[in-house]
Amino acid sequence: MESREANEVYDDMNLYITPESFIVEPNGGEEVLVIGRHDKFTRVQPASGGQLANLRPTRRICGVLGTIHLLSCDYLMVATHRIFVGVLNGSIVWRLAGYDIIPYIPNAIQRKENETYLNLLRQTLDSKYFYFSYRYDLTHSLQRQRELVTANPEKRQGLLQRADQRFVWNGYVLRQFNCNKMERFQLPLLLGFVSINQVQINGQTFFWSIVTRRSVERAGTRLFCRGSDEQGHVANFVETEQIVEFNGQLTGFVQTRGSMPFHWHQLPNLRYKPRPTLVPGKDHLAACSLHFNDQIRLYGNNVAINLVDQKGPEGELEATYARLVRELGDKRVRYEAFDFHHECRKMRWERLNILIDRLAYEQNQFGFYHVFDDGKLVSTQTGVFRTNCIDCLDRTNVVQSMLARRSLTAVLQKLGVLHVGQQVEDASASFENRFKGVWADNADLISLQYSGTGALKTDFTRTGKRTKAGAIQDGKNSLMRYYLNNFADGHRQDGLDLFLGKYIINDNEGGAVPSPLESQRGWRFFTFPSVLLMAVAMFMITMTYPAEFNTENLLFMLFWGAMIAVSATGILHYGIEFVQWPRLFPPISFQAP
Repeated sequence: MESREANEVYDDMNLYITPESFIVEPNGGEEVLVIGRHDKFTRVQPASGGQLANLRPTRRICGVLGTIHLLSCDYLMVATHRIFVGVLNGSIVWRLAGYDIIPYIPNAIQRKENETYLNLLRQTLDSKYFYFSYRYDLTHSLQRQRELVTANPEKRQGLLQRADQRFVWNGYVLRQFNCNKMERFQLPLLLGFVSINQVQINGQTFFWSIVTRRSVERAGTRLFCRGSDEQGHVANFVETEQIVEFNGQLTGFVQTRGSMPFHWHQLPNLRYKPRPTLVPGKDHLAACSLHFNDQIRLYGNNVAINLVDQKGPEGELEATYARLVRELGDKRVRYEAFDFHHECRKMRWERLNILIDRLAYEQNQFGFYHVFDDGKLVSTQTGVFRTNCIDCLDRTNVVQSMLARRSLTAVLQKLGVLHVGQQVEDASASFENRFKGVWADNADLISLQYSGTGALKTDFTRTGKRTKAGAIQDGKNSLMRYYLNNFADGHRQDGLDLFLGKYIINDNEGGAVPSPLESQRGWRFFTFPSVLLMAVAMFMITMTYPAEFNTENLLFMLFWGAMIAVSATGILHYGIEFVQWPRLFPPISFQAP
């Protein structure tokens, strides 16, 4: 365990629950956090105040995650269990493995809607995986951490206060505490993927890590969250940093991914692949301009790698993206289109090297962040590769892993781990397998958080080639995505909007104000599935039970077969009415029947 003197957030605490207050006592600490259960007044005070006399701790906790107001009362969220991930830059990184949601007023009148909101919160906190550190700022890249210190060498802020708020998933619920001197009790959570690995190549031992950060700005699920909002924030924006620690030196290489930065959507309608379309009446160029201005401010020059199909519905989006970048006329943004499916058709995955060769010049120019542990700066990364496909999941991860491998070769040659001209993939078979496995795990976790299933094409990432088993697994994941995106993601989207503070609960919901949780369904929602089930049952009975087939039986089969066709066609035609939609912020294009 890290020394408490070095930790910026308390890591081991006792929680006392009394009728009047919650009291959080750090083990060995000189102060306690007191949260009033009735007046909600929060204060940090010396531990010697005697308020813990004759009290026994209710439970041990390992972090305060925040507080949120629901219908019946406020709720305190605490971390109760954690799993060790590894040591990054001298600090332990943990994964959230358990939590508790505790009501301020335990005997408050419980309404049905309140239990629904609690379930939405639990569903979000059950996401795989939230990470945290009591000392290391997981939200900032190594380079941004240095820039912060350089800009404000005398300013001392808490871990939450100096964090990159784009990647703090419990930022809203932590900010509900209006209390001074609370910095050491506020534990920021990162949603994404962290892998820390000790590696040996050519007899040299070093640490190789991946830190992936998912953004809260336009967070959502696969088909309910696409494109850009009015501020230029894009769906499924993810920053991935590859870190190497060797002999007192640190290097970092950052890549980003995110939905195409203009207004488009792909709302579910029970079709296997809904058609993506531009949102009419929106200023696409303004959204694209805002997005890239922000990206240039944060990362420097951008190479926008677009892997979508260049024909069909995706082709229309690709043409729009290319046109918008041309109209931007910013030399700091270069557009690189690569039709992944067309170029790599018939398992010709080696053609991905064509794209990597096209990007080689910029990758050499951008470089990577490199610093000694005494603070001596060697180099910085001056630009970023921003990769996308339609989901920014499967194709994107394949290309990002290839860029990361190329960067890692340059880093290890610079550090003297690799010989001149030696490639990392040839230096150690065991590390190459680990590299592929970690990047495949990264793909699976990011895909799970956005689409609900593991990523596709990870057999190529894990093995370097496509396999029949991988194709079968992709088929299973695709079918699961279809089900989740149409019949489960509405609740997941609601949970995200509630946890991130995008939806604020009104105490009058269900009374003076209609509850958004009350969804109205038209007659077709009940009629068509009922008819379909009855028709299928009668068709099977007609086929199975008669002793012999005659004209009457055939007519029955034809009738019930026709009823199956009519009801199934009706369901597909009115598919939008059968989708599970978000209830807190239903898409504006959807009109309930």
